[in-house]
Amino acid sequence: MPKDKAELLARIDQEWTALRELIDSLTPKQMSEAVPGSWSVKDHLVHLTTWEQFLLRYHLGQEPPHIVMEVDVETFERLDEDGLNALIYERSQDRSLEDVLDSFTQSHNQVLDALEPVTFADLMKPHYADDPEARPLINWVIGNTYDHYQEHRQTIQEGLM
Repeated sequence: MPKDKAELLARIDQEWTALRELIDSLTPKQMSEAVPGSWSVKDHLVHLTTWEQFLLRYHLGQEPPHIVMEVDVETFERLDEDGLNALIYERSQDRSLEDVLDSFTQSHNQVLDALEPVTFADLMKPHYADDPEARPLINWVIGNTYDHYQEHRQTIQEGLM
């Protein structure tokens, strides 16, 4: 757990930079073809972007989660995380690599901008009043930024070996 906001932002930057360096080292063909045992790099980037937008619009912006995921309430409540990820994957198959890369960068910048005015004290407050574990908002920030970047960077790297 980061000890302050500066450390949080430094971890986000470190993992973002590592992921960007990996992506920037790949050819468009490498990014568009499925990585053995996984999605294509492009699919990973769509996935990361979608969950960053979920952080931005739902966790930080309080939009209804089904609206953020562009499904009706019943579908959202029926789908678990794997189901949502499958839906994200299916929806993105016709997107161009250029569009995906632009959205990926834009989303990251939007998250950083949204975090700018949020104090570390606010990030450490329980996110949900009815959460028996009283988990702080920072958990969702971490899970949808640097932990998520690292997870997918490692999956991509392993698939490319």
